[in-house]
Amino acid sequence: MALLKRLTERDRAVLPFTLDGRPASGLLGDTLLTAVLTAEDSLRGSDFNGEPRAGFCLMGACQDCWVKLGDGRRVRACSTLLEAGVCVSREPGRSL
Repeated sequence: MALLKRLTERDRAVLPFTLDGRPASGLLGDTLLTAVLTAEDSLRGSDFNGEPRAGFCLMGACQDCWVKLGDGRRVRACSTLLEAGVCVSREPGRSL
């Protein structure tokens, strides 16, 4: 179940992408954070205990929203725009 629900601006172009190996979609102009959280209930797992996280500062200043792209780059989801066809992998975090 998605954490965020899109209420407006639904008329933007749909951009397909892959999230953890499964098809997903966001809208043109979405950040990776927005695209992931409108499709899933969390962005990643905590580095400390694996608990679900959804980002923290939402402006690129903290370390809470890192995801990995298909080309191997690690990027901040809150400040990286979604591109059509990108492969995004969420990090599960560490379990105790």
